[in-house]
Amino acid sequence: MAEPDDWPAAPDRILALNRQGTFDWDLDAGLMHLDAPGLAVFDLRPDEYDGRPESLASRVPRDEATRLDALVSVALKNGRRTYGVYFRIRRANGSLRWAHTQGRIVRDADGRPRRILGLLRDATRELADATARIALDDARRRRSSVVEGTTAALAHTRTVRDVIDVLKDQRGPRLLGATGLIMGLVESGRIHLVAEWPEGSFVPGTRYTRVDEQFPMGEVVRSLAPRFIESAEDFATSYPVLWPFMQEHQVTCAAYVPLIAQARPIGAIGLLYRDRSAFTAEERSLLVALGSAIAQSLQRAMLFEQEQDLAEGLQQAMLPRRIPDVPGAEIAVRYRSARIGRDIGGDWYDVIPLPGGRVGAVIGDVQGHDTHAAAVMGQLRIVLRAYAAEGHSPATVMARASVFLHELDTERFATCTYAEADLATGVVQLVRAGHVDPLVRGSDGGCRRLPVAGGLPLGLSAEFGGLEYPVSTVELDPGQTLLLYTDGLVEHPGADLDHGVLVLTERVAAGPGDLQALADRLCAIVDESGGEDDVALLLLRRRSTYAPRPGGRLRRRVAAGDPEALSCARHMIATAVRAWGARERSDEIELVADELITNALMHTDGGAIVTVRMLTGGAERRLRVEVEDRSSALPRRREAGEGGVSGRGLMLVDRLAEVWGVDPRGSGKCVWCEFTIPDRTDGRTNDRTSG
Repeated sequence: MAEPDDWPAAPDRILALNRQGTFDWDLDAGLMHLDAPGLAVFDLRPDEYDGRPESLASRVPRDEATRLDALVSVALKNGRRTYGVYFRIRRANGSLRWAHTQGRIVRDADGRPRRILGLLRDATRELADATARIALDDARRRRSSVVEGTTAALAHTRTVRDVIDVLKDQRGPRLLGATGLIMGLVESGRIHLVAEWPEGSFVPGTRYTRVDEQFPMGEVVRSLAPRFIESAEDFATSYPVLWPFMQEHQVTCAAYVPLIAQARPIGAIGLLYRDRSAFTAEERSLLVALGSAIAQSLQRAMLFEQEQDLAEGLQQAMLPRRIPDVPGAEIAVRYRSARIGRDIGGDWYDVIPLPGGRVGAVIGDVQGHDTHAAAVMGQLRIVLRAYAAEGHSPATVMARASVFLHELDTERFATCTYAEADLATGVVQLVRAGHVDPLVRGSDGGCRRLPVAGGLPLGLSAEFGGLEYPVSTVELDPGQTLLLYTDGLVEHPGADLDHGVLVLTERVAAGPGDLQALADRLCAIVDESGGEDDVALLLLRRRSTYAPRPGGRLRRRVAAGDPEALSCARHMIATAVRAWGARERSDEIELVADELITNALMHTDGGAIVTVRMLTGGAERRLRVEVEDRSSALPRRREAGEGGVSGRGLMLVDRLAEVWGVDPRGSGKCVWCEFTIPDRTDGRTNDRTSG
């Protein structure tokens, strides 16, 4: 039978091997011969071994003996020629050590095993060296994985605080073998310590130090080179101010690495060690690489925060600095930027006082989350305010704003809801441009979604020629609250928008009655749920005690071909009549006012301005209705023909009003009429209802 090339062919060659024993195991006789080196491996004297393998049982632990027997049996049965195995031996003093054996199985012509010839050696030092190498490799891999893991974590940071949190992760410094970590940033010629681990580990009085002072961080910032302190003597000599503190905390060496970004030092990081006296070349390279990754992340974070501050300042400047006091209304507004680490957005709100006791409420959201979105938002807010203040109808305000955004040098669009509320009458006209529906909360706390017909978002409607915005008219009762909001309040991961609106409706119904507290609560809910989008919120509540002031006036512009404005004007007059105690003459007043408005719209161009006021200066109370138009042609009373449907307007005015007349007004005229109103003290009208 041929022998393997690496197998010793004769006992003399085996004996030549250093400190290796040999054995010859006769399987038929059941005897095993061990030479002197072999007996030494088992820690046996020649007189302690009788040649039987069973007598070695005292030197081989039971579990090891079971494993050896199983391995040899398998080799014999499977026809193998050789085997090898590491196993443990119990020495005479009871301690364990490792050994290694190799065996060659000698078989007869029929393949039956007859003998096993083999080698035996002490493997304790061999395995100890291998274990040390494995431990060294594990430590090297662990340090590399810490640097790689830290670099990967830093790639997801966006703020300086994020970077600090990654570095203060206790696993990182400890896996690097450090017992302390500090980091400082360069600020106007000084180094500001911004991170420390453990907390309170910085030297008192060194939170801020000059770059030119004799401290290790200042030194690496000046030299742009790392500083490795590898002995107590080096520490004490180079930095006598720091050494007493380091000695107290048993620091024996330290590594300070500059944080360099684009060839400019932005800070430094220091790692403190105990029970250590040197850094290998590999460890130094790893720490320098770690410093480079930290520097790049810090620079990116600082640039992000600068842009964030700029965007937040821009957006705050674009939002109203104060909300005006609106008689008859209680208003709460909130703006909540996206959670830390997110870009600024284009959400906004606005409250616009309008003539005649009316108020405009705007909520909107420009597409995108950046400074451009905030800039577009600011321009759009100003434009909407200007169009509303000019007296345009809500639909016209929205259409003109869409055209403006389309003509602006931007590809952004915006969603928006504009509500114009007459607080005396409670009439609210709403126009929606791709925005979420508002909510209405009743005085009893119940809340419901308010479906509002809508058009395309601003900018898109002008792009695709869809500038028609339907106007929805609702009546807001005293004590009711209109809620306008952006989609950040109702967007939830994994849920559709309708579900978010339903959840918001339930939360509003369960919220506090105080308007400011309700606004705070809604924003707090978004914070708790980790909302990732901006939120703008506007709450408008009609006061239950508000009514037009006697002696005051209400005014509304009615454009030609605008049935919604005409309906609102009629509603305004009816509400004023009830509120000012003229209920007994309400039919007469409303009929005459309707005739005057209709005449102005039919026979003139440019619409009309309707004003109703209470005159209290004379001996009796009088309610005055005025209708202004742009025509200088005076109205004339004429008789209606038989079966005619026109010509009766001024006759009706003359019959029902105490007095009427026409006053020139610049390029137009004002047709007016007055009605005597019974005094409330005469008992005839004591059922005044609030508007």
